[in-house]
Amino acid sequence: MATELKADLVLEGGGVRGLGALGAVVGLLEEGYSFPRVAGTSVGAIAAALVATGVGAKELREIMNRLELHRVPDRGPPGLPLVSEGLALFGRRGAYQGDYIRDFLEKELADLGISTFRQLRYEDPGSDADLPYEKRYKLVVMATDVTHGRLLRLPWDYRLFDLDPDEQKVADAVRSSLSIPFYFQPCSLTHRATGEKSVIVDGGVLSNFAVDTFDRTDGKDPRWPTFGVRILPDLPAGIAQLFPVAAVVMSPVLQLLQQVVATALVGRDQTHLERPEVRGRTISVSCSGVGITDFGLGVEAIEALVEEGRRTAIEFLRRLRTSEGSKKG
Repeated sequence: MATELKADLVLEGGGVRGLGALGAVVGLLEEGYSFPRVAGTSVGAIAAALVATGVGAKELREIMNRLELHRVPDRGPPGLPLVSEGLALFGRRGAYQGDYIRDFLEKELADLGISTFRQLRYEDPGSDADLPYEKRYKLVVMATDVTHGRLLRLPWDYRLFDLDPDEQKVADAVRSSLSIPFYFQPCSLTHRATGEKSVIVDGGVLSNFAVDTFDRTDGKDPRWPTFGVRILPDLPAGIAQLFPVAAVVMSPVLQLLQQVVATALVGRDQTHLERPEVRGRTISVSCSGVGITDFGLGVEAIEALVEEGRRTAIEFLRRLRTSEGSKKG
């Protein structure tokens, strides 16, 4: 009987480059892996939410094929190019509404029988003994509370707002996680008891690649590995790759803001990646030539990016097996 292959999975954020991460997940699934727990940031949170439901490689591809990429940057009223973006930026703090991607995910999750985090509870008697009940979920997504200057790991941190994690919608958490500053309108969370509102933006501002999310803290060895999928380049050489062509005509000030956002997304995690034990469990997908906001990507380019991720994941597993085989030998 074949050994069951398990791994926890952490997916980095990176806008349209997330198609490369999707391909990597497809490759892992095709190689027989299942994922007890999944974490993701920004676009990584979208794929993570779908994977947490237990979908297979074929089903995951079908879902993402239904995503109309060009509709993701959804203009608000009056619906005029540049005019709508400008009004939204200064009136609602983000060029696009972000409603299309949220509604798309909510529908796809509903078809899979998932609405709230209650349905993604993770019950495993062999898991970390130090892991409290409020952190026992199959899915964790990262968001940033800029009102209080803190990282939110949802659903874990809903209790900071006196909210029951089980009752919160998965699609709402993911939408919060992918609120790229100035690109999508930010979300908000309201403390149930005090009424205080917090502004929530992209989790990548504070933790875009939280590969240590599921590491044990009880002193026991992990029963299976954690794989991370990375889609952003190292800085400073790679910064020009993140916005090769702006989706919106930006002023010099907003171009600077894009660079600040890119540095926030990559800088902290790049320091973390210098540790050999982190690099060793990271699948780094090359997304050269694809920017974070390249939502006009054509069908062939999309397929090529997904295939690059798939190929990279399979090659990663080949090297991993070779390394483990040499250690046993």
